[in-house]
Amino acid sequence: MSASRTSGFRITALIASIGLGLLTSLPGQAEQDSGILFQNVRIFDGKHGALSAPSNVLVRNHKIETISTDAITTDAQVIAGDGRVLMPGLIDAHWHAMLVRPTPAAAISDDVGYMNLLAAAEATATLMRGFTTVRDMGGPSFGLKRAIDEDLVAGPRIYPSGAIITITGGHGDFRQLSELPRTIGGMLSRMERIGGSMVADSPDEVRVRAREQLMQGASQVKLTAGGGVASPFSPLDVSTFTEAELHAAVEAAENWGTYVAVHAYTPVAIQRSIAAGVKCIEHGHLMDDATARMMAEKGIWLSTQPFVDLAGASALGPAEQDKMRQVVAGTDRVYGFAKKYKLKTAFGTDVLFSKALADRQGAMLTTLTRWYTPAEALIMATSENAELLDMSGPRNPYPGRLGVVEEGALADLLLVDGNPIDNIKLVEDPAKNFLVIMKDGKVYKNLLVGDRSR
Repeated sequence: MSASRTSGFRITALIASIGLGLLTSLPGQAEQDSGILFQNVRIFDGKHGALSAPSNVLVRNHKIETISTDAITTDAQVIAGDGRVLMPGLIDAHWHAMLVRPTPAAAISDDVGYMNLLAAAEATATLMRGFTTVRDMGGPSFGLKRAIDEDLVAGPRIYPSGAIITITGGHGDFRQLSELPRTIGGMLSRMERIGGSMVADSPDEVRVRAREQLMQGASQVKLTAGGGVASPFSPLDVSTFTEAELHAAVEAAENWGTYVAVHAYTPVAIQRSIAAGVKCIEHGHLMDDATARMMAEKGIWLSTQPFVDLAGASALGPAEQDKMRQVVAGTDRVYGFAKKYKLKTAFGTDVLFSKALADRQGAMLTTLTRWYTPAEALIMATSENAELLDMSGPRNPYPGRLGVVEEGALADLLLVDGNPIDNIKLVEDPAKNFLVIMKDGKVYKNLLVGDRSR
């Protein structure tokens, strides 16, 4: 790419940021070379529940180069922390970048170009909430990820799954009854053509659909092993894929060095998935004690969400809202099992079809304090979520350490006006309390410009 074209992209991004009123600073290559020094900060490193002594942190070339309690002599730009807390960027382990803002009907029927622009706006909002990384668990987010990685759009790092793989009538099958019967080998539905969900009703079909997502750049593969809330034809209690079908996806993913995650609520769906080699269970709200014990014994990840009310359910029909009530009723139970068996647990929000609910992304994180200390909740949303991301192995689109403030780690950082370990509710108001937001060593927000930054 030519220098003039690169410059044009940066100028366009800067103009867009000013228009949105969201991005305070968008540094160029010069700042990457000279570095940025956070001076006099207390560090929450993402791993431990106590803050560091007053420290200085030098960021250069996308990474944290030096952390020292001694003064650092450098020509870097200085951000005066004045004793504030520097912490890792937050990670949402269950996000749907393309499905946050549209209605269910619009997600399938609206113009694809418009849908991408809508998702881009939400991506910028996500980053401005302090979530510097998301694991996308279904939807056509490959183009959005590329635009973010190329600095055309400000947004979080995306670990994409690509299309949700489902069965006929399963969770993720949003076709109309008028589109049945399905002709095997025939024309794909609109839902499939835009890469939202793919229907697969045999091991061979599952294998093809999994390989297609990997071909496009999926960092992990997502299947729906049981019924779900939002899908109109999918009862919550049903088990969908057979063990052989699930294993076909696992085999395809493992051949590419990565793993399969499945949407599953019930004991049967979860246990069948584990038997097939699945490494991560999404949700799990209806599991029982025996299933939780099995997950612990086999080291299976639980990626679950603190659903405690029907917030955001207004976009769903009455039957779907009733299913949501069943899930909410299981939230205390699933976190109880997670703590009882010390399950490897990831935090995610699974926001669908509600910009208003997405705006409360940080508040969903603070809900974890019903079961965990504030430090434990923040550790889960940083370093522990990063451990789950690392399971994608060679398919990891962002090799390097995330979720920690350590020398050599990728520089995704938040400067917080206050101590989130003492007051985790600070993350509920990121516009006020996240004074600096950095991703990949670049400052995307700096409320200290013209004040205490020089």
